[in-house]
Amino acid sequence: MSAYPWPVGKRAAVMISIDVDADTPLLWRTRAEPEMRFIAELEQRQHGLRHGLKALQDVLARHQTAATFFVPALVAERAPTLLPALISAGHEVGLHGYAHETVREVSDAEFTAALERSIRIFEAQTGKTPRGFRAPGWEMTAHMLAEIARFGLYDSSLAGLDWPYTLGKITEIPISWAREDTARFKLTGLADRWPPTGPDQVLAEWIFDYEATAADGGLFVLTLHDWIAGRPAQLRVLDALLSRIRADEATWIATGAALAEYHRAQSLPGFAVPHR
Repeated sequence: MSAYPWPVGKRAAVMISIDVDADTPLLWRTRAEPEMRFIAELEQRQHGLRHGLKALQDVLARHQTAATFFVPALVAERAPTLLPALISAGHEVGLHGYAHETVREVSDAEFTAALERSIRIFEAQTGKTPRGFRAPGWEMTAHMLAEIARFGLYDSSLAGLDWPYTLGKITEIPISWAREDTARFKLTGLADRWPPTGPDQVLAEWIFDYEATAADGGLFVLTLHDWIAGRPAQLRVLDALLSRIRADEATWIATGAALAEYHRAQSLPGFAVPHR
């Protein structure tokens, strides 16, 4: 029996999430420089909005799978058709900072200002308030959690359980570094000094992880990035993984918003926000 009370007929769940970072982490990292002299990483990151994002959506459509796309508001500002197009295709769009700000490098006041600005941009472009948030770098503070709660958002940045849970006033949709593509495939040059993992090995790892999580009645959250996972070999990994997941009728494939809404309706006991 699952440790979590999934809907009738389901024993586990899967969420496919895609962080549409584009070039914002690089722009944030180099924000103090007067100009960007070196363009190799910048050009590499253009692949997502040029082609990778569409290629990912094609694979998702083939498997009739709705995903959750977490988008920095700066990316949405520069590509104003992006959010409406994702929603029109049946996907969810969530917040991912304004400029992919590194959490450890912004004050509480700066975070609040970025959050409010981002929400205004999403509302102007979609006509709706976003329902979810994912912190850049998957780091959070108590202040951030309180501000997200103020707007009624769920969060998908932490990993305190293997299924949805309540942390303070927040519904948490937990992530995992083991199911994330940058740790496997990201190589931008001198900044990253490890060799990419072979896609066949990653596929085997993710299928193993999914099967173990499903057998334990948990939630498998896959996190991909537009400029990494939209390449040919990585697309094959996603295609094969979704084929395996879709073969299991007892697995619920859901967006972050659907998972958060379902969890809130269960009225399960939660946990206090940790502090030292």
